[in-house]
Amino acid sequence: MNFQQLRIIRETLRRNFNLTEVANALYTSQSGVSKHIKDLEDELGVELFVRRGKRLLGLTEPGKELALIVDRILLDTANIKRLADQFAGSDRGEILIATTHTQARYALPGPIAAFRKEFPNVHLVLHQGTPREIAAMLNDGTADIGIATEALEDTAEHVTFPFYSWHHGVVVPKGHPLESQTPVTLENIADWPIITYHEGFTGRPAIDAAFASANLAPDIVMVALDADVIKTYVEVGLGIGIVASMSYDESRDKGLTLLDTTHLFPKSTSRIALRRGRFLRGFAYRFIELCAPALNEKVIKDGIASPSD
Repeated sequence: MNFQQLRIIRETLRRNFNLTEVANALYTSQSGVSKHIKDLEDELGVELFVRRGKRLLGLTEPGKELALIVDRILLDTANIKRLADQFAGSDRGEILIATTHTQARYALPGPIAAFRKEFPNVHLVLHQGTPREIAAMLNDGTADIGIATEALEDTAEHVTFPFYSWHHGVVVPKGHPLESQTPVTLENIADWPIITYHEGFTGRPAIDAAFASANLAPDIVMVALDADVIKTYVEVGLGIGIVASMSYDESRDKGLTLLDTTHLFPKSTSRIALRRGRFLRGFAYRFIELCAPALNEKVIKDGIASPSD
């Protein structure tokens, strides 16, 4: 048994049992991948994969058990390297933050600027993706830290911490009739074409739930992944926008008005997520603390050590 065989098992699951993609990801040949799998099965004396001819369709029961062990072994192998790096050079290395556009654009510039000033020799990579992509990057060890509002929950693999809470607001062009509605109601909003976030992004489920609870069917004429696009199309008159309120900047969005709708939409909380069992460098803990000062290293380690619900 060797590490290449273990990497192949893990990569085969990531690539949905497509051995061509596994071979490309590990810079080897498909025949080499197949041989490694067969050698491991012969050594263990059990079949790990369900097959149809030469195709792999899934894991056998022994394969499912082995996959869990492989994940732990490779995670701890990476942890050994991070541990060595921590003591060899505590102020050098790399940190990868996986987050959404909203967090990258509106919540993280301050913490990132402070982090770069404190750790100029640490290479910080900011990867923007969907909440599901962020969760996957945490799972496979690509990302050190994940930050999003949706899809990051306490599980057997993840532990999450509250970052900050926020509300949705409605943006309208200056002079719009809704400016005179005090307070604005969901019925008022539903009278107009609406531009808002794509399903699954930036609290969109909370928006849908609010209208559903009021038995309203809003006319959502356009969806986008980020608030800047939404605000652009509101300015050109396509409709009114429902956005995260922190995305509105009075000095920059001079053609728009933000209406207070904190009484209409529930509070949303963005969260910081970590992979359980992953060794974090000291500067990773510091980055989290710069985001949320209450989350010091002890608090985080205590949270990671606690079993998930």
